[in-house]
Amino acid sequence: MKDLMEFRWHGRGGQGAKTAALLFADAALASGKYIQAFPEYGPERMGAPVAAFNRLSSKPILLHSGVLNPDVVIVLDPTLMDSVDVTEGLPETGIIIVNTAKPASDVRKELNIKPGIKVFTIDASAISKETIGRDIPNTPMLGALIKVTGILDFKEMLADTKKKLEKKFKSKPEVIEGNLKAIERAYNEVKS
Repeated sequence: MKDLMEFRWHGRGGQGAKTAALLFADAALASGKYIQAFPEYGPERMGAPVAAFNRLSSKPILLHSGVLNPDVVIVLDPTLMDSVDVTEGLPETGIIIVNTAKPASDVRKELNIKPGIKVFTIDASAISKETIGRDIPNTPMLGALIKVTGILDFKEMLADTKKKLEKKFKSKPEVIEGNLKAIERAYNEVKS
């Protein structure tokens, strides 16, 4: 792992980009890493484009500015690719993970992605509909992120996420179980 890695999440209001960035941050923190998580949005409403960000390091993070050159980009809503440059600032060694049923080769062509950038796809929407009962792709995308980067221990991340979900949804065990299944499925089904 690089000394400092930066991540950018693209989604629409209500899809959980901010929540996914926070869950990732909590899991990283629990594993002993230094992390930052912050959203970028104004008075947007449900369905409007939003972005969230993470910085991850094994050392204290002294940088406090926007993420301009993310190492990893996670796209929760593929329709954003028509109106937002999701590859902006992505270096030639970067990674992009897109929620789509399309193969990675199609996404590479559509976005005219340079050869060095790694492209991964996962149908997080279908997974979330099947496991959670709603199209909320954030937790499946978290599973795909962990698989693709290997940045956190999967079992530790899953255990930490379970604790966070149990606090938030203590009276809804089906939501907890559905999200955990969604994370595991995406971890196993993400493709390059």
